[in-house]
Amino acid sequence: MKTVDTDIPEVKIIEPTIFEDARGFFFESFNEKVFSELIGSNVFFVQDNHSCSVQGILRGMHYQVQKPQGKLVRVINGSICDVVVDLRKKSNTYLKYVMVRLSSRNKRMLWAPEGFAHGFMVLSENAEVLYKATDYWAPEFERIIAWNDPDLNIKWPSGLKPVLSEKDSKANLVRYSEVFE
Repeated sequence: MKTVDTDIPEVKIIEPTIFEDARGFFFESFNEKVFSELIGSNVFFVQDNHSCSVQGILRGMHYQVQKPQGKLVRVINGSICDVVVDLRKKSNTYLKYVMVRLSSRNKRMLWAPEGFAHGFMVLSENAEVLYKATDYWAPEFERIIAWNDPDLNIKWPSGLKPVLSEKDSKANLVRYSEVFE
């Protein structure tokens, strides 16, 4: 495995070492020791999530004000545009975002540590997304920033009309009063 730096130093793209031949492929999708060395700290995951969505679905931008979750995201079928927004008030990259295309074809993963909002849009006919989380989902602490918040100005892929859940469609345009120190 190797990391690719992003515009936000703590957010990393992880590229696995893939062994491929006529039979198919093999790669190690997670190894605690290697992952900790790559990101420079020990991380303990407590929950794995798996979602399946059709083209145009936009999930996000989600975060938890207490019990924040670091996430390691990857796609096992299809492709997505994955986005994380820095919500750490004292960070030099506060309210900046990283956007990465993750797919079953490129096998890349995105590491977003605690203190970031996360969301994605499905680009392919459908996509299955897996992500490991460093804390449990706590709905009472969950917050959502609107996908089209003008202060963030996320440049989502054009050509697809975003399809939102009822919860995501009611997201606040500005909710920066509850972010991380």
